[in-house]
Amino acid sequence: MIKNKKINPLNVFGIRRFKVPPAHFEYISIPLKYNLEDSIIKWIEDNLRGRFFVGKSLELDKEKHIITAVKIGFEDHKELSYFNLACPHLKYM
Repeated sequence: MIKNKKINPLNVFGIRRFKVPPAHFEYISIPLKYNLEDSIIKWIEDNLRGRFFVGKSLELDKEKHIITAVKIGFEDHKELSYFNLACPHLKYM
């Protein structure tokens, strides 16, 4: 079922999700817990319209230990703001 009732041309041509993080995107990193990556991708595809990147990365925490994190980036900085405010998967971080 189509949630937005409009077909997104980026989905049709398969160019909405990037495999490699572009330099011009705005990013956020969150600690990896369980299978968070797949549920975040599903939420983005259902609720946002622009191009995005979701992938695993290595980050340093406050104690300078290496942790695995999910790096999430959006081409439009407005979508990053909306994602931070509305995504229900982030409230448990």
